[in-house]
Amino acid sequence: MELGFIPPWPNDAEGQALRGQSGATGPRKLSQYRRVAGGTELPASVAKNYAAITVAHRGMYWSLPANQLQRSVADHARMGADLLPQIDVRAAVSLAKAVSESALLAGRLEFFDLQQPEAAQRSFVLALQAAHEAADALLGCVVLAHMAFIPAFSGEAKRAEEARERVRAARAFARRANGNHELTAWIDAVEAEVETRFGNTRQALSLIHHAEQSYALHDPQQSPSPEWLDWFTPIRLAGFKANTLISAGDGRQALDTLRRVLDELPAESVKQRSVYLADAAAACVLEKLPEQACGYLEDALDAIGEYWYATTLDRIKAVRQGLRKWDSLPEVRALDERLYDWHTTVNSISG
Repeated sequence: MELGFIPPWPNDAEGQALRGQSGATGPRKLSQYRRVAGGTELPASVAKNYAAITVAHRGMYWSLPANQLQRSVADHARMGADLLPQIDVRAAVSLAKAVSESALLAGRLEFFDLQQPEAAQRSFVLALQAAHEAADALLGCVVLAHMAFIPAFSGEAKRAEEARERVRAARAFARRANGNHELTAWIDAVEAEVETRFGNTRQALSLIHHAEQSYALHDPQQSPSPEWLDWFTPIRLAGFKANTLISAGDGRQALDTLRRVLDELPAESVKQRSVYLADAAAACVLEKLPEQACGYLEDALDAIGEYWYATTLDRIKAVRQGLRKWDSLPEVRALDERLYDWHTTVNSISG
């Protein structure tokens, strides 16, 4: 194993035979199954068609319910992995890149939308393996950074170094790929989230400041980001900052930041809007504004009623705990009626 990741080898005789060759124990490229896989070589057009579906899935992320899209994306990623040993070698790199992106999207859906960290880990491993196949250090970088979220969100202090190691690995891959300033800013934001989760808010705020400086240097004309890096913008960096400010106890600055974020966030960013609404409620609790907190939480519940997002529900519940001293307020009681209605209760239990 490398970096503690378990390679996604098949549990069959072929996988056992491949693992045993030359006494190797580390991960191999998926295409090395070519030596043991049978069947007719597939034409390069298969890779082109496969990539077109990957691009379509990327666009669907912003509008389709996560549980529906996840099944399709995860199956697509696994199918791509199966196709890699059979594809015309001239199309192997383009197919591997598409497989990596598909598996990355599956992992994002499983982790952030559906709270399935074990499934997300498997998807991220496949994404990393396919990025290796394509020799695409940029994809490898973003997969590794996503993998840092799993131990960071576990709530286990003993996993802090595991999360940090993955961030270090992501930075090494970013340097190898000559990543641009936007990518640097995103990795800073990821590391800030990791440090926030482990209580190091001063370091996290320093990382956010560095990310803001990196973004100020970003020139998309001279150094464009890949099309798949569509989940990060200056506004979303501000959202990271607000969350860290809340953890640092600075409700006033967090609320000011979040009001600007909510004003400037694109209308189609429904999932992120629900998170920022919950964070605004958390900032209101810090500022002892329970009625305003309930208003933001009601809006967040409206948003996840339209597009379910498990991450948001977690934040809503955390804010509700902070409202316990105001349990007698009519606004808090009304919030409980919404929080424990049929739709929210069934979705939270069924995932």
